[in-house]
Amino acid sequence: MVPAELLSVLSLLLAAAAMVALLRTRRALLAERRQAEAAARRQALLLRDLTAAGMALLGRAQTLADGRAVEGDARQLLALLDAAAEDPAPAATPRHLRETSFPLGALVEEAVAIAAAQLGPGRRHWRVAPDVAAVALTADRRALRGALVQVLGRAARATREGDSIAIALERRGPSAALVVEDEGLGLGPEDLAPEALDGATDRTRGLGFGLAVARDLLRAHGGELAMEAVRGVGARAYLILPPGRVRPA
Repeated sequence: MVPAELLSVLSLLLAAAAMVALLRTRRALLAERRQAEAAARRQALLLRDLTAAGMALLGRAQTLADGRAVEGDARQLLALLDAAAEDPAPAATPRHLRETSFPLGALVEEAVAIAAAQLGPGRRHWRVAPDVAAVALTADRRALRGALVQVLGRAARATREGDSIAIALERRGPSAALVVEDEGLGLGPEDLAPEALDGATDRTRGLGFGLAVARDLLRAHGGELAMEAVRGVGARAYLILPPGRVRPA
């Protein structure tokens, strides 16, 4: 038999080892939290400085010989910065949705106006199907508008002066999808891979980050973003919403 004194010593050693492991775990978690907070502060400072630079560039566009091109670049920069502001910092808490009920038609009008303004001097024909105005949504209006602006902005940048961008509502059983279709440059298979939506590829400038933000905003609502395209023909984006979020207006 093991002496009682030895059992007591072993119990104390095991308890001490468990306490040391617990303290190390807490210290590691505290260090990760501090790193995440520092990264969030750096991201906020970077966004502030880049936004100021974009606004200054936009202001100078009128005085330059190639002002129209500079203005377009500045507006695209500001659009990406808006998307960065919507993107949660690393290790941040889950996104909190402020849900309300609102008409889908009004949301689409706002998003189209924002995307058109970001495009600058370019002009597109925005065609919104009548059924869009026939439904209402229950969602975080600001977040959903941000996702739609990113999708519309990508479609606008992929098209040419005078091209059409169509917006329609597609029923999928109890779910629904807002469909954005353009007749622009289209995308290649590599651009539709998961890593492209995750922003882990530079094959298409400005594609990964903006669509990744839009996808995350939709997933926060229980939805999804899906893309299909043919290079040189056009692309179609599906902003899919789960049951219960779409109802008759």
